[in-house]
Amino acid sequence: MKGTKYYLNLPYNYIIQPINDESGLYFYARILELDGCQSTGETFEEAYKNIKDAMKGWIEAKLEGGFDIPLPVGYDNFSGKFVVRIPKSLHYKLAVEAEQEGVSLNQYALYKLSR
Repeated sequence: MKGTKYYLNLPYNYIIQPINDESGLYFYARILELDGCQSTGETFEEAYKNIKDAMKGWIEAKLEGGFDIPLPVGYDNFSGKFVVRIPKSLHYKLAVEAEQEGVSLNQYALYKLSR
């Protein structure tokens, strides 16, 4: 069985963002893969330290409870391909626009998604 230290050394995805609400300015941090693992801090650095502490506690509690710990999601987990169902009218419109631009529908859809 893998312990807390093993999971703490994995490359989890952190989000730390500034929040300015009725309580003032602070930083909110969370680990994307660990549902409910979150913390705050008055500074970015404090939020980072606090999320590391929260992560340790989160992992320890899950392991003690016999729960699986999700692994980090990285770029290797994605192929770059996904299927989207769209209305025929939108498919037609995009195909016509791609033709007018002289590119494939895939290239045109990529362009539209990246804007």
